[in-house]
Amino acid sequence: MSSEIETTKAKFSVGELVYHRLFDYRGVIVDVDAQFMLSDEWYDQVARSRPPKDQPWYRVLVHSSNNETYVAERNLTIDTNIEPVDHPLVKEFFDDFVDGRYTTGKRVN
Repeated sequence: MSSEIETTKAKFSVGELVYHRLFDYRGVIVDVDAQFMLSDEWYDQVARSRPPKDQPWYRVLVHSSNNETYVAERNLTIDTNIEPVDHPLVKEFFDDFVDGRYTTGKRVN
């Protein structure tokens, strides 16, 4: 008996600038999960708006801070500000910033 696994295509990708519509910050995506991958305890304590776990989630470096966040896709929009993100880890993930997007020669998932 075969089972069918439905996968949801992520709206955003690594290197893309995004804006968090609830918490009013911008950032850059450094990792994409097809679905929520952290603990239920984290979800219960942090994900107050209760976004769906079976949709894409993103690791985001937050502009003008040292923070990283884990964000559900429904809380993100495209960042219309195409300026680079100011975060100390940007150079750890990316090689360049071209036309409003970060690029890398490294393999990303």
